[in-house]
Amino acid sequence: YKHDMNLLALERQHLGADLRRALDRGEFVLHYQAKVELMSGRINGAEALLRWEHPELGMIAPARFLHLAEDVGLIVPLGRWVLQEACAQARRWRDAGISLETMAVNVSVQEFRRRDFVDCVRSVLEETGLEPDCLELEISEASLMRDVESSNCILSSLKQLGVRLAVDDFGTGYSSLSCLSRFPLDALKIDRSFVSAIGTPGDANVIASVAIAMGGALKYRIVAQGVEAQLQVDFLKARSCTEGQGFFFGGAL
Repeated sequence: YKHDMNLLALERQHLGADLRRALDRGEFVLHYQAKVELMSGRINGAEALLRWEHPELGMIAPARFLHLAEDVGLIVPLGRWVLQEACAQARRWRDAGISLETMAVNVSVQEFRRRDFVDCVRSVLEETGLEPDCLELEISEASLMRDVESSNCILSSLKQLGVRLAVDDFGTGYSSLSCLSRFPLDALKIDRSFVSAIGTPGDANVIASVAIAMGGALKYRIVAQGVEAQLQVDFLKARSCTEGQGFFFGGAL
């Protein structure tokens, strides 16, 4: 037993209680980070990033509360709120004449595995009036690899709606080329840990190069997350990486 353990437990208990009320009180907000075509420098999409504006603690990053939301059973309603808000914002931008090819939304494994998830996506698109091909759902590689057959079935149903599909955190789930080729995907997002390590000692350069080559062979768009330096941009462009996202291009607004 350590005193710090008790403090962490108390913080978790208090945050859990606050989290249950936060959605009803409208304390969650979405910030949007641009996705940029590396060759042209053109902004062609955005990713919706969730933040919690706690009335006492201020802005709380998702790493601090998403696992807690999973544990207390709030991740599904929270995910549906994010999807609704992101699609509505994308529709507003398009109505205002702002060019936006894709609005990317992260999907938790709990949402993805629910029987009504595809119906939920269809309903949100109908309510917001957003064209299906403007929405890009991002599912982590690890989530997809838990059950390849089931994942493929769900992805196929989503694809029939017309939405785009991306593998998030690619490179961390040890998926094989044969598995990836079975999924009806549009994009691979290279995990930021590999991108941030480009140019440093180790295997990051090799892993990033292989990931880009795999995606290119399967005709997927390749999105590099966590781009923070010109060195990384040059490396990615030289290997025909399609898009970049990160503080080099701008933070989440």
